[in-house]
Amino acid sequence: MKRLILAAAFLLALPAQAQSLSTATFSMGCFWCGEEAFEKVPGVVSVTSGYTDGRVQNPSYEQVSSGLTGHAEAVEVKFDPSKVTYEQLLDVFWLNHDPTTINRQFCDSGNQYRPGIYWHDDAQRKAAEASKAKYEKLKAFKEPIVTPIVKASQFWPAEDYHQDYYKKNPVRYKFYSNGCGRYARLDELWGKLRK
Repeated sequence: MKRLILAAAFLLALPAQAQSLSTATFSMGCFWCGEEAFEKVPGVVSVTSGYTDGRVQNPSYEQVSSGLTGHAEAVEVKFDPSKVTYEQLLDVFWLNHDPTTINRQFCDSGNQYRPGIYWHDDAQRKAAEASKAKYEKLKAFKEPIVTPIVKASQFWPAEDYHQDYYKKNPVRYKFYSNGCGRYARLDELWGKLRK
C-alpha cells in the first residue's frame, strides 16, 4: 500500500514539475553545437535539435538542408527558471555564435544556418532586445550584430540520429567543430567574455 501511495504521489507531482519549466528557442548554426552549449548549463532540463521558422510541415533533414523550406536548424531548450534565467541562456547564446553573419555560421552556409532568437512571450522579447543591446555595447569586433529577434513559430524535432550527436559521436563531432573553425572564431569574436 505504501508503494502505491508513493507511486500516486510521484505521478501527481509530474504535471506540476512539467508546468514549472519554461521554453527557449535559438538558432545558432548547426544544432549539434547548440545542444552542446546549452546542455552544460545548470538548470537546463533538456535540449532538442530541430527546425523552426519555415514553410513546410514536419520537415526532414534532407528538406531543410536543401535550403528551400525556409527553416533554420534550431534548438528548443526546456529550463527551470528557478535555477537558470532566460537572460543567462541569452548570454550562452550570444557567446556561442557569430552574430555578424546572417545566412552562415562558421563553415556552414545557407539560410538554414542563420542565427536567431525566437521569443515565446513579451517578457522574452524584451529580454532578448535588452540582451542584444548589451552585447552591442560589449562587443570587441567592428562588424554590426545582425542576429534577428523574431516571434517563435512551430518547432519540429529533428530525427533521432541528430539528438545528442556530440555525445553519441564525440570524435566526429570534434572533427566537425574544430575543422569548421567554430571555437577559433568564437574566441576571436568574444575573447575574454567566453572565459
